[in-house]
Amino acid sequence: MPRLLLTLATALTLGSPALADERPVSFVHDVMPHLQKAGCAAGNCHAKPEGQNNFKLSVFGYDPANDYHEIIRDDRGRRVFMAAPEESLLLKKATGAVPHEGGAVIAKDSEPYQILVRWLKQGAPAALENETSLVSVAVEPREQSYKKGGKQKLTATATFSDGQTKDVSELTEFLSQDKEIAQVDEHGTVTVGSTSGEGVVLVRYMGHVDVARITVPADKLLPDDLYAKLPVNNEIDRKVYDRHQKLGLLPSSTCTDEEFMRRASLDAIGILPTAERAKTFLADTRPDKRTLFINELLEHPNYADHWAVKWGDLIRPNPSRVGVKPVYLLDQWLREAFRQNMPYDQMVKELLTAEGSSHEYGPVAVFRDKRDPIDTSAFVSQIFLGVRLDCAKCHHHPSEKWTQEDYYQLAAFFGQMSRKGQAISAPISGEPEYWWYGGKGSVLHPITEAVMMPKPPDGPEMPYVEGQDPRTRLTDWMAGSDNPFFAKAIVNRLWSEFLGRGIVEPVDDFRVSNPATNEALLDWLAADFIASGYDLKHLIRTILNSRTYQLSSEPNEHNLADTKNFSRAQKRRLSAEVLLDALDDLTGVRDTFSGLPPNSRAVMTWNHKLESNFLDAFGRPNASQECPCERERKSSVIQALHLMNSNDLQAKLSAKEGKITTLVNSDLPEPQIVKEIYLAAYNRLPVAEELQTALKFFTTPGATRQTAVEDLAWALINSAEFVFNH
Repeated sequence: MPRLLLTLATALTLGSPALADERPVSFVHDVMPHLQKAGCAAGNCHAKPEGQNNFKLSVFGYDPANDYHEIIRDDRGRRVFMAAPEESLLLKKATGAVPHEGGAVIAKDSEPYQILVRWLKQGAPAALENETSLVSVAVEPREQSYKKGGKQKLTATATFSDGQTKDVSELTEFLSQDKEIAQVDEHGTVTVGSTSGEGVVLVRYMGHVDVARITVPADKLLPDDLYAKLPVNNEIDRKVYDRHQKLGLLPSSTCTDEEFMRRASLDAIGILPTAERAKTFLADTRPDKRTLFINELLEHPNYADHWAVKWGDLIRPNPSRVGVKPVYLLDQWLREAFRQNMPYDQMVKELLTAEGSSHEYGPVAVFRDKRDPIDTSAFVSQIFLGVRLDCAKCHHHPSEKWTQEDYYQLAAFFGQMSRKGQAISAPISGEPEYWWYGGKGSVLHPITEAVMMPKPPDGPEMPYVEGQDPRTRLTDWMAGSDNPFFAKAIVNRLWSEFLGRGIVEPVDDFRVSNPATNEALLDWLAADFIASGYDLKHLIRTILNSRTYQLSSEPNEHNLADTKNFSRAQKRRLSAEVLLDALDDLTGVRDTFSGLPPNSRAVMTWNHKLESNFLDAFGRPNASQECPCERERKSSVIQALHLMNSNDLQAKLSAKEGKITTLVNSDLPEPQIVKEIYLAAYNRLPVAEELQTALKFFTTPGATRQTAVEDLAWALINSAEFVFNH
């Protein structure tokens, strides 16, 4: 019988009693989950961007309509045979009966096989009548402490739009993100390892995710009274200690005054304290001298320049694309915003609602650079909300709930911008470009071509209102106290600047599958920041005053392996600009930068095209890369060789007008010269052994007072203690 007649005959039998007794099979809720579990819709198989052997499925089933078309109708329906479902190419390849590059992924006697056969026998419907939609998936237990070597079966439960729930554990993908803490098999059984700490198991079902947090305390928890005796400077410490107690961690001791002074100054304002300031601080006997020193730092003129450089890394456009003048104006705007301590919500609002000429108002450069609303969406979500939506531009996010709708709905806030003038700038300045809210335009979904209504991630839909700039509604939503991302994103970013890693790490990757190491701490910091009126100096002051920030970098037996829970300070290499300024402050000889006034500090540079081999060697980002420009924090051989062999450094050490030569020509005795250099470089005095070693520079055969002091300064500059902040 011809295939068409067989298919027709099969269709006519769908109402027979035998088939009517079978539960209707849902393509979305039954077929696709089994194909997902078999790996057919994985990124290395048929969900690759180009598909596999002309058969393409969507990642994690984010586009069921297209998946249905691919299976049933693509290539003239050759993948299914309704008259004899078992003869369908879809099943023969999946079972390995026909050569299949992925091998046999479904057994013939398995439940998935029977479900696929039933679905085809039922006519392969695309959707059932009154079919519900999947709302979420949840895992149990979601958070639990385990003994080493313990086991636990995780259960995944799906919730649907009609309120019904279903155990989907056998169709769920379980992935351990911390395999040294715990392993998990395909059925959701967790096996805990032999390492103390915290781990996360990602639970993924049909594009929805949840996480199970695995806590493995130390073999021997410390007594409660030990934590009760720990010094508490503010609420940060209480939140951190609570976490330490749960994990069996004991924080390191408080750092010395010398360590605190150097650390706080370099972190907060990018300045290496002078020897004179170090002497004054160390001699101060007031009990609140650290708090007073923090207040002093936050009023320092270098504060604005230091933080403008950091924000420049996040939003600075490519000068070759937007022109030098717009980049310069944006840089100056940033510096002025930090000088005024502009509230953070106002700062972001001015950036994201900018209008006017690119040659007159700095924030306009952001739109001149991110010209397409599609590009603006990813930029805004990552920088200001801490959410990476990039993956959702093309498909469902692989480890989060974000869909293409989320991506293009955020882009829609910028879809009614108008512009005129020269689009791409000449290398120097070119002609200005004007940007403003025009009230017309739209953003379309790339697949359905539906007009997208403005809607922020996890926020309400905000339809266009005539005469009202949707960007203003977005920034108002951001600043709301119930916003799930805005305040948390910035406090997490600043926490990382001072503590070496974020509470959420990476700092701009907030998602369910990447939970905060200390949710209570993050919530408190965000709430306190909002209550302060989004005052950045208040946030910095709060962090610096905490004992958590002031901990020593020296570990103890209870926190040696901890790198996530802030039980000790993390040593961090100084940024390029801060290190160069510290070196210049120590030697008393400044670098020169084209286009900047004489004696300008490195933090005054605003363009990577301002030539500096030193800044490039130590990780100054190239603004031709897409923002945010990530800085490499690790040291390199190039950096070590640069400090060891730099002719520029030697010239500064031997300069007649420099501080080294001034010390040489002073009437100070040699031991005092050594102490002065130690105070200037490390903000501490040398210990006895260091002093004796340093004095040997003066007695080396052929040495002069000049060469001895130069060699000593060179040795200190090339040490980890100078290059790192600890």
